[in-house]
Amino acid sequence: MNPAEAQSQMAALRAQVARHDELYYRQAQPVVSDFDYDRLKRELADWERQFPQWATPDSPTTQVGDDRLAGFVTYRHRQPMQSLDNTYSEIELRAFHQRLVKLFGREDLDYVVEPKIDGLAVSVTYENGQLVKAVTRGNGVAGDDITNNVKTIYSLPHQLRASAQQPWPEMIEIRGEIFLTLAEFQRINQAREEAGEPLYANPRNLAAGTIKQLDPKEVAQRKLEIVLYGLGFCRPAVADSQLNFHALVKQWGLPTVERYWPARGADGIWSAVSALDALRHSFAYGTDGAVVKLNSLGLQREAGETAKAPRWAIAYKFEPEQAETRINAITVQVGRTGVLTPVAELAPVLLAGSTVARATLHNQAEIARKDIRVGDWVMVEKAGEVIPAVVAVNLKKRTPECQIYQFPTHCPICLTATIQLEEEVALRCPNLNCPAQVRRRLAHFVSKACLDIDGLGEAMIDDLVAQGWVKELPDLFKLQRENLLTLGKSVEKSTDKLLAAIAASQHCELWRLIHGLGIPHVGVAASKDLATHFRAMEALADAQLENFILNKKSVIEGIGETMARAITGYFKEPRNRAMITALAQAGVRPQAPIPRAAASSLLAGKTFVLTGTLPQLTREEAAAQIEAAGGKVSSSVSKKTSYVLAGAEAGSKLDKAKELGVLVIDEAELRRLLAGNGSP
Repeated sequence: MNPAEAQSQMAALRAQVARHDELYYRQAQPVVSDFDYDRLKRELADWERQFPQWATPDSPTTQVGDDRLAGFVTYRHRQPMQSLDNTYSEIELRAFHQRLVKLFGREDLDYVVEPKIDGLAVSVTYENGQLVKAVTRGNGVAGDDITNNVKTIYSLPHQLRASAQQPWPEMIEIRGEIFLTLAEFQRINQAREEAGEPLYANPRNLAAGTIKQLDPKEVAQRKLEIVLYGLGFCRPAVADSQLNFHALVKQWGLPTVERYWPARGADGIWSAVSALDALRHSFAYGTDGAVVKLNSLGLQREAGETAKAPRWAIAYKFEPEQAETRINAITVQVGRTGVLTPVAELAPVLLAGSTVARATLHNQAEIARKDIRVGDWVMVEKAGEVIPAVVAVNLKKRTPECQIYQFPTHCPICLTATIQLEEEVALRCPNLNCPAQVRRRLAHFVSKACLDIDGLGEAMIDDLVAQGWVKELPDLFKLQRENLLTLGKSVEKSTDKLLAAIAASQHCELWRLIHGLGIPHVGVAASKDLATHFRAMEALADAQLENFILNKKSVIEGIGETMARAITGYFKEPRNRAMITALAQAGVRPQAPIPRAAASSLLAGKTFVLTGTLPQLTREEAAAQIEAAGGKVSSSVSKKTSYVLAGAEAGSKLDKAKELGVLVIDEAELRRLLAGNGSP
């Protein structure tokens, strides 16, 4: 392969992994198994080792996936919250031990082996025994503040239990996983089935989607669970080993893993992993692997970490579970961008605890590569309890009746002739008015992560498209009340509520509109970065490649060449430019982000530190108001601190402020400052 082909292959792989990152971390809707995702990342890493000149600093092989979403306040971890390197190989697991043997010069290293729980990573912070914060991993440096949602988890105490052997530390971050038990997942799906609603795919996705609801009342309706097993920032130190830390977590009354295994050396590790494998199906939660950690916290610190993962730990993932069944038919789904995805309709088979009747075949090239035919007996895989996929054909069972599948030359929905873009494997329906595409574009556009229009569910969207009232996004803002009332599914009150929600969305934040357009590779975080940089849809639409990439460097942090080309390519399409104009003509006037200190400069040059619980405002709300008035919010008290805003149960920051003579104010005084009436 020549250098140009290698560079192109790397760019395509990087874009593919970035797409799966967005689906997994932000949307909680993965479309490939963990095994396939890990294979893609490893393939990309191999390319980057072979051609380091084309590796990028922000490559997904060296970064922690970002789960942050709109609507949540970002909170910085006091100690980075990394992900884990992983392997499916016993040989690589033993090689992990040998690397540490070489580092420390000894064979008899002690480890702890824990179940790897398939959920959403979380960090909870206790100050003087009191629960004060819960944050998702985010990008490893900062995550979404989900404190109010986590407080609905019944098994998580808000106050640590007193321990005579070990008093609470002043502050401690404890890392863990939020999950749904298999029984609760089945209960929720059974209720949805009885109501005629679509079923959720798996417990992990549902748990991740639930904890990111903006309304804690909705979160409380689902019985989320939490398990805690990792130590983050801690002052003062409370443990010298992982085993010691597990004992403390239990003493404090926190939920933790029900089983873990001490192990010594490579043989001990493998024996513990095998014991876990034999037990894992009896656990109440999904377990897709084992986590191996050095027991000594001192040796952990000495081993250090890479930008993405600690060197003292590794995740061993169990091989994906498989079952054999027959393909009865192959159907095709049409996606939001017109991509045709083939789906195998299977003879139902029990796999990983649930009945599987459909499996993705990805694309026509995959069908050809595996020589999959209608009537074949195939192996179906459901790694990590995500969407099943056909991995192999049992050729010994193939009969003359098995038919080679002919991929449709026309869209199965609108009958338009399909096309294949030069750089793609997938076939597409080029008809942007195809009802299937319109439905999916509209569903994305009105979702919580975009314009967040309440009342536009799947059934309503189907009706709007079927009636021909919405053929493109701008049509949404032209809906007539008298038409909606004829659907017979909504009384006048709910119809008026829907129209009011649509009208309110016309003045949404700019990033929501950018994300709602569905530009390839552009997720929530990138949409926010674009809105902050360009500040107007017209400026973004007129941007050229050099506005994103200059002298081979990114002008906007996080926007690389692949994304830049996708953005400029999107707006070069006349139809897309026409749609932007039509949205404006329909009254869509998105709001640009307010620059810091633009709303006010009352607190310009002033630094605030917040501590304790305020009577009315949350800390995040107070911080937002301070920053909007030009002030700065810091996490630590120093001589440069202007004010410490203290509420009930203020901790050591209040003591530090008194020691340094920093002015301490309450919420009422902050309000006076914001109103321009404060005396300090």
